[in-house]
Amino acid sequence: MRIIEQYQPAKSYTEKQQDLISIIVTAYNIEEYIARGVRSICAQTYGNLEIIVVDDGSTDTTGKVCDELAAEDDRVRIIHKANGGPADARNVGTAQSRGRYIGYVDGDDWIDPDMYEVMLGALLEQQADIAVCRYRQVYKDHTEDGSIDRAAVFEGQEALQYYVEEREEYAIQNAAWNKLYRREILEGASFPVGKWYEDIMFATTALARAKRCIYLDTAHYNYIIDREGSIMNTQINPRTFTDQVPAYYEKTRFLQDLGRQDLARIHDYFFYKRLLLFYGQLYGQIVGQAGSPASMERKAQSGERNHQEAYLAEIENILRRDETRVRTAFEDPIADSRDRKKAELFLKSPERYCRRVQWEERVVIPLKVKAKSILRRFQA
Repeated sequence: MRIIEQYQPAKSYTEKQQDLISIIVTAYNIEEYIARGVRSICAQTYGNLEIIVVDDGSTDTTGKVCDELAAEDDRVRIIHKANGGPADARNVGTAQSRGRYIGYVDGDDWIDPDMYEVMLGALLEQQADIAVCRYRQVYKDHTEDGSIDRAAVFEGQEALQYYVEEREEYAIQNAAWNKLYRREILEGASFPVGKWYEDIMFATTALARAKRCIYLDTAHYNYIIDREGSIMNTQINPRTFTDQVPAYYEKTRFLQDLGRQDLARIHDYFFYKRLLLFYGQLYGQIVGQAGSPASMERKAQSGERNHQEAYLAEIENILRRDETRVRTAFEDPIADSRDRKKAELFLKSPERYCRRVQWEERVVIPLKVKAKSILRRFQA
């Protein structure tokens, strides 16, 4: 890996704007957002774009708004289709694209004006197969941006490794939308139709194929975190077990077949750690409901508590069934020793594990926050 501080690709790589970039935009019932998203693409400083908006069977006025946007800019092409989910929409758009480079934008998000000029310039200058940028997390009341204004050039499987290790300093992520791909990298790749969490294997496959990646630690994409109705706002749910968990198992097998047993084990560590976190959160919700009879009755009537208890049982079943793999994963050198102790405690007694998690949330974490606050005042 090579770090380049305050990196900006030379304009000479994009000034002729000869290379066509295809941008696939998915849209389903986002009438309030789609115009902003598409217009942010139309406003790009790199103009040689093919903008394919896939209206995935919207039942509101999204389709009508899309048609109006196409009338504003002849680079915009609308595909109206029956609802098949975001994976199907992306596949349809990709299949009809002609660009040498391909990017994806979710229709409820928006991008900065220079996003694709910078990403293509970086990709060409560094002779990379994939360019990745950081993104802003946009909440209703604030925006988070961890940009550092530097770049990292990854060789071979380095980007894949940092992605699997979930390095916070490199926001590579599962997402398709913070990346620009050479078309060849996606040959034969597709998103799993009908599945949520469709980016998991797509990103893993693309990163494994790339011989070089350039990561831009500057945010160019604006990702809405808390839009009501968004799939990604849904916490643990039935799709966690029908779609997300199978995708994580598939990712482990893929890494093993790639000959990267080390990465497969690291991925398992983060997978099982995530399940333990889900378990503790669900247990806390159920216990919290117990303190309020009105809340308990309301939850019982809606069936939500029954679902939560079923999710707890399913998570425990997975962790016990995979006990050998769990222990192996938490023995990896990358695993936090505190996580290892929690996993051991869970395998002995899920109830004791949950009591410890609740104690940390009620006592330990508030004390740490208070200590940091005191230290900041002392240093000021």
